[in-house]
Amino acid sequence: MATSQLTNITPPRVPFLDPRNGLISREWYRFLLNLFVLTGGGQNTTTLTDLQVGPPMPTQEDFVEITVDIESLEKQPTQESALEQIAELQKQIEALEAQIECPCIELTTVLQAQIEALEAQIASPCTELAAELQAQIEGLQLAPPPREFDRSRYGSFYDTTTQTATTINTAKAVTFNTTDLSRGVYLGSPTSRVYVDTPGVYNFDTSFQLDKTAGGVGLFYLWFRLNGVDVPNSASQIRIQGNNAEIFSSLNYFFDLNAGDYVEIMYSVDDLSVELLAEPAAAPHPGVPSIILTVSNNIGGIQ
Repeated sequence: MATSQLTNITPPRVPFLDPRNGLISREWYRFLLNLFVLTGGGQNTTTLTDLQVGPPMPTQEDFVEITVDIESLEKQPTQESALEQIAELQKQIEALEAQIECPCIELTTVLQAQIEALEAQIASPCTELAAELQAQIEGLQLAPPPREFDRSRYGSFYDTTTQTATTINTAKAVTFNTTDLSRGVYLGSPTSRVYVDTPGVYNFDTSFQLDKTAGGVGLFYLWFRLNGVDVPNSASQIRIQGNNAEIFSSLNYFFDLNAGDYVEIMYSVDDLSVELLAEPAAAPHPGVPSIILTVSNNIGGIQ
């Protein structure tokens, strides 16, 4: 650093007294000290009036204070660090223009070029990122992502026992003794109740095997109950005739359920020889459940 002092006028925003200690602030102290030194410390004829007319012209050595980290400029800056460097360089340019009556055009041009280089480095990554995002958007428009089923719920249940009525023309609930698959759809207590844990539209699909163990004609009725109440217009009727007259049948029903709702399958007969028949496995076929029920949601898409 050269021995001569550059006396910058302290900005108005700097208070004369430091509010923290009540003493003169460091900036004003340095300013007044530099004035004192420049006037010769009381040893020469230079006065404050002379300094106000025109401060001494700084030499090349005075510009040593202006430092530019060239290596950091050559590296790819972050947007935040680059903006900070630009602001600092701009301050230095403004300070030079305020101190020098005839600004150093060459140094100002160099600093301005560095600012433009930093701005170009900031703009380049932003342009590349915008192009990449645009390509992704166009890709989604050409091939939108596949629909996914959220909150899928299902259950599969069956019973391996023959179920019979004990009283004619009396509603009785079908029970299940085996859970095959279950996710959010489960058997309750009693095991005739099938619960769901998530709101949605559910498909109840059931198949069953009937038998008659005596001659004559018997009627079999099957319907659904929701939360203990018969579902209107959900019943089916099957007429079965003759001894060992096995009949296989199936039906399904849609329910719009809330979490905690339960569904039951009810049946009644007018002849106690009509039953839901189960048979054990025998070569070449596996076992025959008396009833099978599958339940699933996501009817019509995403729930």
